Formats: sequence, structure tokens, C-alpha cells
Amino acid sequence: MYNLDRLVSKNLVDGLPTLKFEKDRVCDACQKGKQIKIVSLELLHMDLFGPSRTMNIGGNYYGLAIVDDYSRFTWTLFILTNDHAFTVFKELAKVSQNENNNHIYVIKFDHGREFQNERFKHFCNKHGTKHNFPLQEPHSKNGVVEEK
Repeated sequence: MYNLDRLVSKNLVDGLPTLKFEKDRVCDACQKGKQIKIVSLELLHMDLFGPSRTMNIGGNYYGLAIVDDYSRFTWTLFILTNDHAFTVFKELAKVSQNENNNHIYVIKFDHGREFQNERFKHFCNKHGTKHNFPLQEPHSKNGVVEEK
């Protein structure tokens, strides 16, 4: 692979303008691509989808989509029934806390029953996580995660 600076400085390609490159400057896209810690987990958008008409390879019919608000990093976790959504989320939160020392501050989701239960409320209260329902009508759209 050729260095673009070398191609331009030696006039190896016709029609390219003469450009001066700063060696220590990194563009925003490259900077984000090279970041080691891209997931903040301060605000998560979550939604459960399913049941699917067909079972996936692992034998699951439902999926849980979790999107990090800062980086838009997305986890898609497949589960057997919608009752397993809390258990899968709790495991993800624990791994995140232990491995990356990240704390989840706010969780946004629609008014699906999978997140409106005492176990989920107790977990959020215990860990200081605010759970946020974006809209008041049932089964409303959580835009960020719905796009995914």
C-alpha cells in the first residue's frame, strides 16, 4: 500500500493537487476508529423484539437489542423467551462493570412489560440506574434502538 503523502510529493499521480499533510494530526474518523474505549454505557437504549416465526440456531425466538447512546455500539442478544430479558441484561451490566469499569446511569426503553417488573426496578434502584420511559403510550417507539 502506498503512502498518499509520497504519491503527492513525488508527482506519481496525474491530476492530484499538491497537499501538505501534518504527520501528527489525525482526522476525527480515524481517531474514533482507533479509540480503545469506545463504549461509555452511561445511557443505553433497549428493546425486545420477537417472537420470530423461526427459531435461530441457538434455539431462541426473541432478541434483545441494546444500543450505547455515545458510540452507537449495539449488542443483539438472543433469548428463548421474553422473561429472560432481565437476566441477560443483568449479565451484560455485570460484565461491563467488572471488565471495563463502566457504570450504567440511564436506561431508555418503551413500555414493554419485559422491563416493567419488580426485579428490574430493584436492580436499577440498587445500582443507581435511572430507568426512563420515553413516551407515555404503551408500546411506543424508542427511536435509537428501533433504527437498529
